[in-house]
Amino acid sequence: MMIIIRIILYLCSVSLFFFIARPVSSLTIDEAIEMAKRNAPFYRATELKIRATEALYKATLSPYLPVLDVSTLQSRHYTSSIDYNMRNYEVKLSYTIFDGGIRRNERDLALLNLDIDREEFRKSLLELEYQVRVAYYTVIATKEILDLRTIQLKDAEKDHEVAEGRYRFGVARFSDVLQASVRLQQARFNLAQAEGDMRKALSELNSLIGRDLDSPFDLQGSLNTDFEIPERERLFDAGMKGPEVIQAEKNLSIAERNRSKALSPFFPVLSLNASYSKTEGGIFRFTFPEEKRIDLSATWNIFELGKFFRLKSFEREIDISSERLKEVKRQTLLDIYRAIQDLSTAMSKVKVAEEQLRQAQHNYEQAFGEYKVGKADILSLVQAESQLATAREQLINSRLSVILSKSLLERIAALEIKEVMDKR
Repeated sequence: MMIIIRIILYLCSVSLFFFIARPVSSLTIDEAIEMAKRNAPFYRATELKIRATEALYKATLSPYLPVLDVSTLQSRHYTSSIDYNMRNYEVKLSYTIFDGGIRRNERDLALLNLDIDREEFRKSLLELEYQVRVAYYTVIATKEILDLRTIQLKDAEKDHEVAEGRYRFGVARFSDVLQASVRLQQARFNLAQAEGDMRKALSELNSLIGRDLDSPFDLQGSLNTDFEIPERERLFDAGMKGPEVIQAEKNLSIAERNRSKALSPFFPVLSLNASYSKTEGGIFRFTFPEEKRIDLSATWNIFELGKFFRLKSFEREIDISSERLKEVKRQTLLDIYRAIQDLSTAMSKVKVAEEQLRQAQHNYEQAFGEYKVGKADILSLVQAESQLATAREQLINSRLSVILSKSLLERIAALEIKEVMDKR
């Protein structure tokens, strides 16, 4: 019986070893972004949208080329005296010489729509990179918090052991043990919460890059806050070249093209048509069974009430698009300014959090030593340990806040801060 138990324990230990030693994929932030590009549906949708719009842009070449039509008519006629068949064949070639600028405006509009979709693709890329950075560094932060809460649990266990030891020797009250026990259970609760947060953060990253939600990763990154905020004007200039601003500019150009298109009905339309037709069958012989024809036609609308109001409407659309462009620029500058302030504030908090952690570490060591020799009570020790745990996590959260603020600034300004620094 003992041999069977030993074999079972051995097999369990071997299985546990292979489970722990399972290889974990190494992943950098750049690799995560590239994987997201290949798998994120919203990003791929905008990429495919460009191809569709490019096809529509190429289709606007059609009015500049002649149109060739071939038609045939087969008919059976029934009369009171005789039934007969008739067949007609026709080939027609037509070309628009002048249309008042309709086809030119249509092609310009298609190109502007293509440019808007390209900026939409660029915007989705910026959004994708931002989401991946947020998810990536959130995983790193939750992993560090998980490690810190493991240390926190060890500190709480150490405090509990000291309280129990002093109680057994009769130099501490049972309430000391209860206080330390409450803090120990809280540390275990916090550790369980950190494990859950870690799994959720990892699932969000895996969802973005197209992996199984519970796939483990060894993230090759850190919460590095060693950088400087670029000059405000440089970020403002970059923001004015961002996709939102360019799209607003293209929409203004579209309004101008629509106004030009609305002027087209005020001009004549010239077209050239060439046709060849042949008719067979019938009761009597046709005088001209074949016909070759060339037509030059001109159509000029003298009066149509709607075109005057459409022109006036498109003129108002230009003013509307112009105001919307100003609003986009205003909001972009404001968002960049806010992001700069948030980043500056977050970086200042890191320095305060680092100093607070040093003081909390010293305070806990002092409280632990004093309680161990009976110079302090358990409440001071528990409070010092709780403050130390809070200071540790506060530093991690402060560094994460810097990274997220930096990522948001890069998203709004459409430019990486590192690239700005390299150009100095």
